[in-house]
Amino acid sequence: MTIYIALLRGINVGGHNIIKMAELRQLLESMGLHKVKTYIQSGNVLFESEEGATQLTQRLEEEIRTTFGFPVPVILRTAEALNQIIQDCPFSADSLNEGESIQLAFLADEPSPEKIDYLQGFQSELDECRVIGREVYLFFRQSIRDSKLATQLPKLGVPATVRNWKTVLKLAALAEDMVN
Repeated sequence: MTIYIALLRGINVGGHNIIKMAELRQLLESMGLHKVKTYIQSGNVLFESEEGATQLTQRLEEEIRTTFGFPVPVILRTAEALNQIIQDCPFSADSLNEGESIQLAFLADEPSPEKIDYLQGFQSELDECRVIGREVYLFFRQSIRDSKLATQLPKLGVPATVRNWKTVLKLAALAEDMVN
């Protein structure tokens, strides 16, 4: 069985699209997924399945829409892919200064080279990004909230959801625990 991490976009943010994690866990278990675990309220779910990622994504999005009454984009990564994503990080997470952060945008598909060039045009001395496959690694020297670069992510033209580096590492650790 494959260990998957499902990253739900835009739930439980600002009082909108509320989904209780216990209800989400119950839904995924009812879909026949195994060892379902959630992490924090922002829509991070780990589980095991023998299904392929494309079919699973479609099933998850449809079941969530039907059950909770609103559409939620779901981006899936395998535990193996997540480990590679962490290894590929071009920024040093070990030596962050006060106020600096690394964020990771998980994309549903690879953006076009033109869209990547557009995004990279918003880099500055405060904000940097690197696009590797279906991930955008973001390095902020100040808050992501004030970033002009971060506001351009939707212009990539593909569904995306962002997680901070601490969450990414925790999801990898939780996936590793599922193996043992």
